[in-house]
Amino acid sequence: MLLSEGSRSRRLFASAFGLVALALTSGCQVKPLYSTGSNTAAGTASVSISEAEDRVEQRVRNELIFLLAGGAGEPANPTYHLELNVSSRDFGVLLSQSDDVARAGRLVVTADYNLTRMESGETIRSGRRQVVSLVDFPVQEFAKLRAIRDAENRAAREMAELVKADVAAALAVR
Repeated sequence: MLLSEGSRSRRLFASAFGLVALALTSGCQVKPLYSTGSNTAAGTASVSISEAEDRVEQRVRNELIFLLAGGAGEPANPTYHLELNVSSRDFGVLLSQSDDVARAGRLVVTADYNLTRMESGETIRSGRRQVVSLVDFPVQEFAKLRAIRDAENRAAREMAELVKADVAAALAVR
């Protein structure tokens, strides 16, 4: 008789615990951020992006246009406008002791952005993102310039991914 009471109380406790866990998680939702049928995909496809002022900003802009519209290009009638300002700097971090010349470095790309609704000018999201891309500096000058350009291209792709995720998250809430 004593054994059956312990077993019964364990079952009662497990049932109560299950009901409490079910009640706590009943408000949770899991929904995909980039589903094809959602308003998020349509929202990101209707974002216009400001004109670029330099090569790195143009790379970020081109990548963003491709990512936001799914390869369809710039929207004809945009609903949102993304003001984008990108800057890049390279730093030598590993100096050769014999000639005091940098042999490796890092390229830092920073983007400030502001997403607004076209009709009202209301700011939906603004932010600042930073990407670091590592680079080796060869002895030959042309190879060094090419290595820096490759690092800029890698950083621009990564920056576009980050900004796209921020824009998609902001539009998913709307």
